[in-house]
Amino acid sequence: MTEAAVLDILRQALWVALVVSTPILAVALVVGLAIGLIQALTSVQEMTLTFVPKLAAILAVFWVTMSFSGHTLVRFYQDEIIPLVIDR
Repeated sequence: MTEAAVLDILRQALWVALVVSTPILAVALVVGLAIGLIQALTSVQEMTLTFVPKLAAILAVFWVTMSFSGHTLVRFYQDEIIPLVIDR
């Protein structure tokens, strides 16, 4: 395997990781900003107020996107990684 092939596989793996993690990170960002805005407007600085809703939103999005994430990861391994292992 050449250096270019290894770098191409790593580039594809990073892209798949970005695609799989984007929905969860985007929801965490939006919920965190919304809770931060509410805390700034009401002057309530409770730590659990940020943690619990963010955790609930992340778990909900993870549950909704679990099928997409699993399919994307399995397709990447079947198309890119397994042929490299079998060819050796």
